[in-house]
Amino acid sequence: MTFTGSGSAYDPPDPAAPSKVRAHGPARRLDRRVALVTGASSGIGAATARRFAMDGWQLLLNGRDRRCLERTASGTSALVLPADLAAPGGPRLLAQSALHATGRIDVLFAGAGIGWTGPFAAMPHTDIDRVLALDLNATLHLVREVLPSMIAAGRGRVVLLGSVAGCVGVREEAVHSAAKAGLAAFADALRQELRGTGVGVTFVVPGRIGSTRRGSLYDRTTPRPVSPGCVAREIWEAVRQDRDEAYTPTWRTLPARIRTLAPGLYRRLLHPFG
Repeated sequence: MTFTGSGSAYDPPDPAAPSKVRAHGPARRLDRRVALVTGASSGIGAATARRFAMDGWQLLLNGRDRRCLERTASGTSALVLPADLAAPGGPRLLAQSALHATGRIDVLFAGAGIGWTGPFAAMPHTDIDRVLALDLNATLHLVREVLPSMIAAGRGRVVLLGSVAGCVGVREEAVHSAAKAGLAAFADALRQELRGTGVGVTFVVPGRIGSTRRGSLYDRTTPRPVSPGCVAREIWEAVRQDRDEAYTPTWRTLPARIRTLAPGLYRRLLHPFG
């Protein structure tokens, strides 16, 4: 049984770090487009932040580990906003800090998340709550806090980080699968509500990242892991093109299609390949 983070709000906090927001590089220009990136300590969040920085965006970086956030921010004008999104009021405080710092948020990339691997019957109740609190609840509350400013401005995009586990379900990742499936449904519902407002919703489904699976060794030869940089490039293109979905690699759409079109075949394939 393994309980891991993903370079997100559950990275170990630095008890010696000050709580004050700190800028990096030259003074920020508030006329630039602004991206708020959660889970920016490492992995997909950090890579996504760097890709947006390459195009001159002003970045607001969130995670719990200030030192990791400062590494991500190095060489940019990013502001680091350490906060625990699973704490009571965490999403509201982060949104208020972000809007106070720049006056606008053009893209919210909600990349913070954690996972837990093992039989569901052995999963502690506290860990069930913890995964759902960050992977689902905190994301919904953060979107709720940021969305009114986007609607008022008549522009913006919410980017939600999903998982193939949320599309087809993965054994020994039952709660993670449930949380990501919830995000997928939320993205579809919210997209309909926002039609005509100028605000879009992108749902991102990446492949396996790196050589681990929720903290344990990922020893399969197929599917091959993808790099955070590859996912970040796909996220960037999806935002640039106003796309509703982004799959990396693109064949990741196949399992969900099989499940919809041939559920019997899907269930037969699920055990050996799931």
